[in-house]
Amino acid sequence: MKLQQLRYIWEVTHHDLNVSATAQALFTSQPGISKQIRLLEDELNVEIFARSGKHLTHVTQVGEVIIKIAGEILRQSNTIKQVAQEYSNEKEGSLSIATTHTQARYALPQIIKDFRVNYPQVTLHMNQGSPEQIAELAASGEVDFAIATEGLELFQDLVMMPCYEWNRAVVVPLGHPLCDVGKLTLEDVAQYPIVTYVFGFTGRSKLDEAFSNAGMSANVVFTATDTDVIKTYVRLGLGVGIVAQMAYDDVVDDDLVAIDASHLFDSSVTHIGFRKGTFLRRYMLDFIQAFAPHLDEDMVSRAVSVGTRKERLKLFEDLTLPFK
Repeated sequence: MKLQQLRYIWEVTHHDLNVSATAQALFTSQPGISKQIRLLEDELNVEIFARSGKHLTHVTQVGEVIIKIAGEILRQSNTIKQVAQEYSNEKEGSLSIATTHTQARYALPQIIKDFRVNYPQVTLHMNQGSPEQIAELAASGEVDFAIATEGLELFQDLVMMPCYEWNRAVVVPLGHPLCDVGKLTLEDVAQYPIVTYVFGFTGRSKLDEAFSNAGMSANVVFTATDTDVIKTYVRLGLGVGIVAQMAYDDVVDDDLVAIDASHLFDSSVTHIGFRKGTFLRRYMLDFIQAFAPHLDEDMVSRAVSVGTRKERLKLFEDLTLPFK
């Protein structure tokens, strides 16, 4: 049994059983991958993949168990490499992050810029997606860090730590009637069509909860995962926008007015997390602390050491988080 064979069955599974696509991703030949998979199956005396002719159709029951173990072995082998690299060159390596558009566009740019100055030899990879996609990427080891606000129940297998709180603003075009309202109310907002985030993204649940608790329903006419898209359709007059406060830029958005709505909605908390057992290199710890200064090495170690998510929540319950 070879590590390469385990990588092949893992990658084929994560390329929808498409051996050709796997070969392209791994810069190798399709016959070579097929041969190595067959050799592994012959050695184990089981079929990992069911076939129809030359095509793989599905993963067998025993194959699912083997592939899961293979994934763990591959992650551990990567950890060994990281440990070795940390001691041979602590400022060289790679860092991959999965997050939403709002975090990537508004919360992370300055952090990334400063990180690049301190670690110019560390390659950065950014993946944007839904909470489900972010959780899957982190749990599978395809990314090092997950940064998310919604769907934390999806991240049960990760060490998730709170970074900062944030709230919302209502954005409208210049001259909109809401600009003349004193203190904004939900009733004021409910008079207009709403343009906001897709459910499950960027604190959307807090918006729905607020309207529901007030016995009202939000007239959401357009949703998007991208804040810039939301603002574009506000400009077109489709409705009033409800976005993260951090997503309003005084310069870029000078044709829009942002009205504070933090008194209307409960604040949301953005978390950063990683898979249990991850070896955190020095530059990874520095990235975490740059993003959330209260998460120093000691605090991260304490978060890793507690056994359950409930215990981890208790660890952070008295923590005063910064706002962004």
